[in-house]
Amino acid sequence: MEYKSPVYNIIAVPIEKIRANDYNPNTVAPPEMKLLYESIKEDGYTMPIVCYYSKPQDIYIIVDGFHRYRVMLENKDIYEREGGMIPVSVIDKPIDKRMASTIRHNRARGNHDVELMSNIVKELHELGRSDAWISKHLGMDRDEILRLKQITGLAALFKDVKFGKAWRPVEEDENKKE
Repeated sequence: MEYKSPVYNIIAVPIEKIRANDYNPNTVAPPEMKLLYESIKEDGYTMPIVCYYSKPQDIYIIVDGFHRYRVMLENKDIYEREGGMIPVSVIDKPIDKRMASTIRHNRARGNHDVELMSNIVKELHELGRSDAWISKHLGMDRDEILRLKQITGLAALFKDVKFGKAWRPVEEDENKKE
């Protein structure tokens, strides 16, 4: 079967069936949110939001596009004009790969909240993902991963790290004169 990108299957989804994920570290400052509102007001939705469909809950969980979603939630004029429907591109991936997708989408565009990024590294680690996996899928180097792990302060994140032997101070002979 030939691969077909999700963007070729955009669907209109009632905003009431969409939920934010609980791991997105991306933030948008108020001036940029206002600009995003103006853009959607003037140009409409030119990009779908990316979601994962949870069949048991019958909801769509955002992978990318939270701020476009927020514009409709917070602006009655946009909600009414769009009939409460938002364009969605659906991806079907497990949670660790959705987290990685969110980070890739965000990092390609802008800045991240460091504390939230460190929490994602922690969660991926707890899901059993190695530093190599995190590096490959989130586009981070090992130093960045280490810094983010240090922010969380959890010793468990370092349990598999091999540390070199530390030097030991040589005790000076108290009777020895300089």
